This record gives sequence, C-alpha cells and structure tokens, in this order.
Amino acid sequence: MLTGAIGTQGWLPRRPAAQTTYHPIPMRLPTIPVRLPDPLALRELTALLGDPVFRGRGVRHGDGRPVLLVPGFLSGDWSMTVMHGWLKRIGYSPHMSGIYFNVRASEHILAGLRRRLTEIRASDSSRVTIIGHSRGGLLAKVLAQRRPDAVEQVITLGSPLADQSDITPLTQAAVGVVRTANEIGFGLRLRAEGRFAYDLRQPPAVPTTSIYTRADDVVNFRSCIRPDIPSIAVWGSHNGLVINPEVYRLLGRLLARPRRPARKT
Repeated sequence: MLTGAIGTQGWLPRRPAAQTTYHPIPMRLPTIPVRLPDPLALRELTALLGDPVFRGRGVRHGDGRPVLLVPGFLSGDWSMTVMHGWLKRIGYSPHMSGIYFNVRASEHILAGLRRRLTEIRASDSSRVTIIGHSRGGLLAKVLAQRRPDAVEQVITLGSPLADQSDITPLTQAAVGVVRTANEIGFGLRLRAEGRFAYDLRQPPAVPTTSIYTRADDVVNFRSCIRPDIPSIAVWGSHNGLVINPEVYRLLGRLLARPRRPARKT
C-alpha cells in the first residue's frame, strides 16, 4: 500500500525521508609549549664569547667607579664571575657581595650588603653602582632606598620589582623549601618581611633601570616592569642575563652616565 499526500496532480507517493550521515570531526587538542629552564645559559655564553663587547669593544672605557654585584635566588657570587672580570677589563672596580648562597631572609642578607657597602666606600668614597640579578635586584633596590647617599644607581636584571611573588610554579616550590629551611634552621620567616616589601614598593630613591627578557623562564617578565622605573627588554633566558652580550652593551652605556652631583649639606 502506497502512502502519499494529496497534491495538485492527485495522489502522489511520499518520498522516503533523506538519511543524514554524521561524520565525527576529529578533535585537535591545543599544543602547549613546554619551556624548560636553562641553568647553564649556554646560548648566551656562546654568543658572549664570540662577541666583540666581551673584549671591551664598542663600550666606553670606565672611570674606575665601584660596582657591587648581587647574585640571584639560589645563587652566589660565583654566578657573577664572568661579569666581574668583564667590568674590570673595561675600567671599573667591581666587587662581589660576599653571598655564598642567596637563600636567607631578605633582612639578614641586607645587613650583610650594608656592611659590604661600607667596606667598599672605606677605600673609595665614590657612590657605588649596584647590579643585581633576579632577587639580587630586589635587594639592590631596597638597599639603595635605605642608603641613597652611598648608591650611585641600581641596575636590575630579571628582577620582579612590581610583584616579587609573580614567579613560576617551579620557583614558588623552591621558595617554599627555602622558607621552611629558614624557619627550622634560623627561626626566620620569609613571609614576615613587611618593611622590605614596603621599601620595595616605594618610588626609587636613586636612578634605577630594569633589564628583562620576555622569554623569562623563572619570573613573569611583566613583573619586571613598573611605571616609575625605566625598563629595557633583551633576548635570552633568565639565568642568561648575567652573560648576555646585549645586556653587557646596555651596562656599558648605563655605567658611563655622568655621576650624580654631590648632595648639598
């Protein structure tokens, strides 16, 4: 028996319903690039060794002014050895911080840096330029805040000046371990550093420059940028900032700036 519908031409057979075939669309998951830290910064080191700036070419010769180098978190003076030698070759008087391993509470390390600053000025009354890497830059900024009379300028390398807690999960984990070690071994609480955090937030008391990399694998590069501090972006990794030829060119330019006039008494 036919089924159909009445149309203008009479009874018409009903067409069978069209069958729809569904083809599943394959789902493509987004690829998330995994960026691993490069603790040795071999790319930057190779570039530096082959660059004329490493031999002092293309930068103005220094006037002998003192420069204090402050290493980053989980690091020590050994990480600033290459920069120390380069500064000496181009005519400055570099000094190490005396930090073997930058893991103690900020106020404890600052006390040592204040003593180091006093020692340097005992042999040279000039104001001291401070170059700090990562956490070392935070320490340098606060030290200059408290001793502006003794500091010429501050140059930070990959330092989260805007938000010191804006770091990668891996670094957060390392901070947690260090915090626990300080509480157990020294009775020091890294989170109880209200005065340090307050001084860090203040407008800089001396000329301060932030050098950072957008490819930073330790801190969020945006935390290195503040509206009250000039910032300059370079290529490379976080650890590589201390041996980056582009950074060395910037240092040569920044260190050659005229000294600040003596403060009137």
